[in-house]
Amino acid sequence: MTGRTPIRVLIADDQAMVRTGFEMILAAEDDIEVVGQAADGLHAVELAERLRPDVVLMDIRMPRLDGLEALRRLTRPGVVDPPKVVVATTFDDDAYVHRALGDGACGFLLKDSGPALLVEAIRAAASGEALVSPSITLRLLRGVPGPAAAGRSRPAPDPGLSARETDVVRLVATGLTNAEIAAELCISVGTVKTHLGNVQGKLSARNRVEIAAWAWRSGVVAE
Repeated sequence: MTGRTPIRVLIADDQAMVRTGFEMILAAEDDIEVVGQAADGLHAVELAERLRPDVVLMDIRMPRLDGLEALRRLTRPGVVDPPKVVVATTFDDDAYVHRALGDGACGFLLKDSGPALLVEAIRAAASGEALVSPSITLRLLRGVPGPAAAGRSRPAPDPGLSARETDVVRLVATGLTNAEIAAELCISVGTVKTHLGNVQGKLSARNRVEIAAWAWRSGVVAE
């Protein structure tokens, strides 16, 4: 252990072999601790409320309560200090991706993405970032709806982003990490995080995926 508090993870998947495989991958990392497993969505919600994990790794298709409904319950308005949720599924379906990220997921992975991407997604979620499987990232960001657009048929009003905030948003929308944005703009990673925090407030966005989705919808990023 490095001395840092480990990222506490709850794994929710109806297949025991998948849960065991994920746990083996994550347990090998010094900064990650698996605190529980759930075989269905209802148990996942119950365990998350009791164990208070930092991140929930959530399958979509599960008995009793599917992963998308479990996600909504964990991230619904009014929940105090909700966990970050990373969806991991075998289904590369735009509708699932849109619903998951629109309901507050901080990442979306295909189960065959590999161990390195799984670990990276957990760390990104814990630090307030979001990671989506590269195979669907740009396709997703061009179409995912965010809460600011719900029920709105007209373009949203100008949120008042500064020129530098707009630069950061544009780079987020093309898939760059905070470190890559900092290098591109010749600023510190801390400054990037400050800009993103300001942007989230102005856009009423819950994470960087919703920021990126807004950028594609609003034309900040050209097709």
